Amino acid sequence: MLTKKQKDLLLLIDTRIRAVGVPPSYDEMKDALGLASKSGIHRLITALEERGFVRRLPNKARALEIIKMPEGLQKDAPLAPVAANDTYEIPFVGKIAAGVPIAAIEDAHNLMAVPPSLLGNGDHYALEIEGESMIGAGIMDGDVVVVRKSDTARNNEIVVALVDEEEATLKRIYKHDGQVELIAENPDFPSRTFGPDRVQVQGVLVGLVRNYQ
Repeated sequence: MLTKKQKDLLLLIDTRIRAVGVPPSYDEMKDALGLASKSGIHRLITALEERGFVRRLPNKARALEIIKMPEGLQKDAPLAPVAANDTYEIPFVGKIAAGVPIAAIEDAHNLMAVPPSLLGNGDHYALEIEGESMIGAGIMDGDVVVVRKSDTARNNEIVVALVDEEEATLKRIYKHDGQVELIAENPDFPSRTFGPDRVQVQGVLVGLVRNYQ
């Protein structure tokens, strides 16, 4: 039998791992559960580990694995709401062109904290915009966009598109007549049309973060 705090922490960890692929930090756990110090989180995690609900992964910071959920808290249940001042960390994978395509996206080396309101189900990552071809959609040079990983997209969605397996760009997508059109949102930049085998969707835009400093 788990205490309410143990159940709350287990649900928080499960929700965060499924949303962004990594568990919350101990500080985030402490704040979400309203505890005064991280020592309380250590005790809760130890109790969950002893009861077989979580496993700490060796040699990895903050690495926890959910093994099972108690009855009534099913694993992979719908995402639960989190505190309004909470944040999630998602991979920040570098720059992408909103203009002439630049080098393909590289693997993430950093994490970026974003509000949970920008995220839904699935895995997400962040990219910094370089260029002005999407200013008509409110996406400016230097903005950071939040992208949900996906290899498919509906017409008129803004996507991260990989062209010829080597160039990545952010554009609105429209498929018609067996072709894929990548549409700019700035009249100074032409839209481009490709055969379907030349364009791979790597994600769909779901949010934007702007720094006013």
